[in-house]
Amino acid sequence: MKKRTAVYPGTFDPVSNGHLDLIKRGLRIFDKVIVAVALNPAKNPLFNIDERVYFIREAVKVWKNVEVEPFDNLLIDYVKEKKADVIIKGLRAVSDFEHELQMSLMNRRLDTHIETVFMMPSEEYSFLSSKVLKEVASLKGDIRGMVPPAVVEGLKRKFKNRKIK
Repeated sequence: MKKRTAVYPGTFDPVSNGHLDLIKRGLRIFDKVIVAVALNPAKNPLFNIDERVYFIREAVKVWKNVEVEPFDNLLIDYVKEKKADVIIKGLRAVSDFEHELQMSLMNRRLDTHIETVFMMPSEEYSFLSSKVLKEVASLKGDIRGMVPPAVVEGLKRKFKNRKIK
């Protein structure tokens, strides 16, 4: 039987426990999950690509069959290059659906052999977004339990000199 490989793309700025939940659950469905960290300078990420890749590698090192690497090309080309069959996309709310549907239809148009699988995070993580996590951390809020420990430390370093009035 053919081994099934999925690519889970994203900016992951930073990776959250919701992302990790999808990776872990993806491993129940697929033989291998490649976490593809997008350079994506248009999003003006807080962490550079090396930091984002490091955070994810640290968090997933306990799982076999997970690879983490940066990418900076058309997703469908990356998926083909990796000989993957599937793209995993996370959906937290209806607001995510419209954009992700549009992207999956474009990807299908570019290659009809690659499928997109939509997964919802577990309820305990359904409210998490990287944007909200960065905002809470910038205001010295406690985000432990919502992100891996390396991310907690990384966010503390990024915001250590920020003064709260």
